[in-house]
Order: sequence, then C-alpha cells, then structure tokens
Amino acid sequence: MLKTTAITALTCAVASLAVTPAVSAANAASATSIAAQLRSPDNHIAVTVNMADGKLTYTIARDGKPVLLASDLGLQLAGADLSNDLTLTASSAPRIVEDSYHMAVGKRKDITYRANEQTWSLQNAKRQKIDVVFRVSNDGVAFRYIVAEPSLPLKKLVQERTTFALPQGAKAWMQPMSVAQTGWSNTNPSYEEHYQMEIPAGTKSPTMAGWVFPALFRTGATWLAISEANMDGSWQASRLAQDSSGGKYSIGNPMPAEVYTNGGLMAEVEGTLTSPWRLIALGSLATVTNSTLGTDLAAPAIAFDKALVKPGHASWSWGILKDDATVYDVQKQFIDYAADMQWDYTLIDADWDRKIGYEKIKQLADYAATRNIGLILWYNSSGAWNKTEYSPKSQLLTHEQRSKEFKRLREIGIKGLKIDFFAGDGQSMIAYYLDILRDAADAGLLINFHGATLPRGWQRTWPNLMTMESIKGFEFTTFAQADQDKMPSHAAMLPFTRNLYDPMDFTPVVFGDIPNIKRASTNGFELATSVLYLSGIQHFVEIPAGMATVPAYIKKFMQDLPRSWDDSRLVEGYPGKYAVIARRSGDTWFIAGINGSGQEKTLALDLSFVGKKQGVIFTDGDQPRSFSQRSIAAGKKVVVTVKPHGGFVIQL
Repeated sequence: MLKTTAITALTCAVASLAVTPAVSAANAASATSIAAQLRSPDNHIAVTVNMADGKLTYTIARDGKPVLLASDLGLQLAGADLSNDLTLTASSAPRIVEDSYHMAVGKRKDITYRANEQTWSLQNAKRQKIDVVFRVSNDGVAFRYIVAEPSLPLKKLVQERTTFALPQGAKAWMQPMSVAQTGWSNTNPSYEEHYQMEIPAGTKSPTMAGWVFPALFRTGATWLAISEANMDGSWQASRLAQDSSGGKYSIGNPMPAEVYTNGGLMAEVEGTLTSPWRLIALGSLATVTNSTLGTDLAAPAIAFDKALVKPGHASWSWGILKDDATVYDVQKQFIDYAADMQWDYTLIDADWDRKIGYEKIKQLADYAATRNIGLILWYNSSGAWNKTEYSPKSQLLTHEQRSKEFKRLREIGIKGLKIDFFAGDGQSMIAYYLDILRDAADAGLLINFHGATLPRGWQRTWPNLMTMESIKGFEFTTFAQADQDKMPSHAAMLPFTRNLYDPMDFTPVVFGDIPNIKRASTNGFELATSVLYLSGIQHFVEIPAGMATVPAYIKKFMQDLPRSWDDSRLVEGYPGKYAVIARRSGDTWFIAGINGSGQEKTLALDLSFVGKKQGVIFTDGDQPRSFSQRSIAAGKKVVVTVKPHGGFVIQL
C-alpha cells in the first residue's frame, strides 16, 4: 500500500524550494538560475534539478561523484513546447513515499519501496503548464511528466526531450533495437538482438531504431541501468535513440510501422497526460542487480483470483522438435513427461488448431487434468502487421473475439495462452497488449507474450502475466551455429539487463543434442540457468530423450526445483563474462553460476549470508556432458572452479 509523509528537513541548494509549497512565477523568472537538490533516504544519491535560461535540467551524483551530467527535461506537444522558455511556478515540499507489495513472479515475493519525492511545476511563455515529479530511493532515481493543461483538451505528444548525459569514459552494455518490418516474415522488432558489451558510451547504434531498455552503463565505481515502468496503454514504449554523441542519450520513439492496424504511434490523450516513469537504478553492481525499481514504480495489481496465479514449470516440444511434433500423440507424450517430472504445465505450440483441433485439444486437456498438468495453447497475435501464417491467427484482435475465444478455452480446461508476433512499441500496440491482459484476466487465463516488447513491470499490475520472451532465447541457438556460439556470453548478460526486473521466457536447459548444432555450453551451465533465469512459467526445452541421459540426482533436482523465490541476491559477476546469483525458497538457498567465457574460472564465493548451512554442489564432471556432485559447507568463502562455458548450482 502506497503511503506518503512530508519531509520536515531535506538538504536543498535553495532552502525556499525545499520547504515552501510554491514559488511565484515572477520570482522564478527573475532568477538567472535556480537549483534544488533531492537526496535518497540513505543520503548517498543526490539529484540536483536546475532551472536556467528557460530550460530545466537535472544531474545525479553518488557520494559526491557525478553519475549523470546536466541532462535535459521536458516534452514537446502539438501546440505546446514544454521544454523551452520555461519558468518555475512552484515546487512541492519533499515527501516520503513508501510502498509494500507481494509478487508471485520475480526475484523476491515481499517487497518494500521507500523514496523521497518532490514535484516541480513549470510553465512556458504561453503559460501552459507541466509538472515534473522526481523520486530518489536508495537504489536509484525516477521521474515522470504530468500535463493537465486545460487549454489543451487533446494532448498529443510530438517528442519527449529527456536526455541522459554520461560522464566521459563511461562504458555501455546495450542491445540494438531491430528495425521494424525486418526479419522473418516481417516480425521485428522483438528485442532479439545480441548485446554489444563494454562499448564506449556514446557509440552510435548500428540500427536507426536505437537501443532497447534496460540499458546498462558503468562510470567509475557506479553502475546504472536505465529503463521505464508503469505503461498504462496511453503512451508508446520508448527506447534510447540511435545517436548519442558525447555520451548524451535521448529518448527514441517507435518506428511508424510499430502500430496496431490503423492505430496510433505516439501518446495522445484527452484530459491529463502522464508519462511512464523514467528510471535509473544506480550504485554498485550488486545494488543495481538486486534492485526492484522496475516493479516498485509499476501500478498496483488488479483484482485477480490468487488461486489462479500458479507459477510453474512446463514441458514444451517445439524448441527442439519443431513443427512436426505439434500432433496429438506427441503432445500426449509431453503431458506424461511433464507429469513424470512433477511439473505443472505442457505448452502446445503453433498450428495446434490445424494439426490437432479443438475437439482433440479438449481430450488432451481432460487427460492432462488426470495427470495434474495444465495446458497452455499458442496463438498468433497478428492481423495485418506481418506475414506470418501460423495459426490460430487473427482471433484475438477485438474484445468480442477475445471474450468468445477465452470463454471457449476456459470451458475446455485450458489454463493459459502463449501469444506471439506483435508489431512493436507504438501506443496502439501497447494498448493491445493491455486489452489482451485485461480480457484474459476476466476469463481467469494466464498469459505469456512472445515476439514481444519488454514487460516494463506489467507482471506486478497484471498477476496473470506469467512471462514474456523479449530476448534472443534458446530457439535462435537451434537455427544457426553462430547464435549458439555466442550464447554463453549472451546468457551472462541477461541477469544484469533483460531479466533485471522482468520475467523472461528464454526456455532454458538442454542436456542432450540439438539437431544440426554443436552445443557451446556444458550441462552444468544448462542446469544453472534453471535457477539463474526468472520466469513465472519456466518452459524447459529439454525433451524426454535428453532428460533420460542425466543422473537420477539431476532429474530429481529438476523435479523438486522451486516454482518461485522468496529472495534473491547477486553473489558475484560481470556482465557478459560470468554471473553467480543466490535465490532462496523457504529455508533453502540455491546459488547458481555460469561462466560465459572460454577460459576456466576459479571463484572464491562469499556465502556467509546463508549462515552455517550444509548442502551439495552440482557441477560439470570430467567427461563431456557429465555431472559431478559433492557435499559442501557454507563458510565465509567457498571455492568453485568453473569450466569454460560451464556452470554449477549449490543447494544449501
């Protein structure tokens, strides 16, 4: 529940701005410059908001050292430039914002958020008004724009003028945004490119579409992850623009094709226009990796039957066996496989309506229920926005279609949908996602979006959203050897970027062969991803034949693996090179690590946070694709040697 409390004392560069609810426009206009500082509760992070020469800017420092240099604020609307010729009309008294909430899906279940908040009110030369709201928490900074200007009944966004100016020498870890209407059957963008790692901040994106969120940076000892949250369907999803000369990044827009057919591209609302939160997690790498800002700033959960929010593990044939396996007999085998593995779901992929049909699907659902397995069915989201032919297609485009189809699915016992091939990040497409989530929630159905945008905290607002793809996942490593060869370092990026805040349907864990591909990872690496990756429903790609090759203790591990986590923390790591993350379920800790490099790595892990627990470590054996296990006691340091592209899991 969100609570606010006035702050009676807060360090401010101009005391009147900190303690006076309003500053007169005349006084603000007469000042050559005004600067006000808002600090985090622990006093380590400071945001300074500056008003000079008609422009509003902000800077961020951590422990007195610059993290972001002077960066721009403001919006340009049709009929109102709210980024230039501004004067300050008022600033609110700072207040404490506190929130506590529960998450079924994520790095921890029970989360608290505490920040200091202040609002700056401005007007342009036409006396058109805008508010800029800042929050500073111990793990970062967030801000958003609110425009309630009555002279503009229709508020149409032309361009957001926000920038993020990195200091000289900063490094970046970023994924290029793919160009709309490129790729297989015109299905881009889907957040499915390889990351560029440790490049100089300011490097131009290789595509005109820019860079995706979250974008990771390091300046000195401080790491930053820039993203956005609280997408309500009124605003387009943003990215960082292609050109960032001098390390100054600006907000980029979706490309014109990234819309629902004949729908809008940019925000356009009647009444009050409220932007998503622009968020900047910052601190040590551990602080950023452990942060929950992406959900802290999301809207609270809608009402949804908690009994239906069932995170779990799923069997899935398509990842390795592809289209030919989407037939009745094979899917029945995968239901039996899921039951044998003590999992929760089986996903039946594309073209089930043609190859199996609704009548036979009901038979499978009835059979699955006898094995305590729920069925998830694949759907094609698209209308006219791409050239895909997989079906069912064009059955979810309207509320009436969705209501009819979702009712039918519930009646035959289906638990959820995987919906694929969206058009991108335009406002109308973002609204389409939310329309689907809303209608699915009304029908009591779980959702997994593929070929999709970044969730941006939706899993908090919509408890029926279990996961989203939005990543170059396992399936790409089955198409081309080059993608397979890059996979280990790519995987070592994901806990620090794509999977930082949001669930990710990478579809991990393969112990056997991939047809026509030489695997780059060891089995220890693959086992570790079952813990490392966060997804409300984890669709394990391994098939029965591959699972049959592993020792009994590995199979039991996969059977007993928790479906959700009470807590998580980074133990050690470096983006793109290696990652070791600890997750707790009840009283048991699971510490998973992967080595994304081609060289053996010896780690001395500080596991003192688990106490004096004893357990076991599962890691790679001496022979290719073999495992080893040994008992282990958690002291202050636990030494683990990890093979090239190898991994391990410690269970304590």
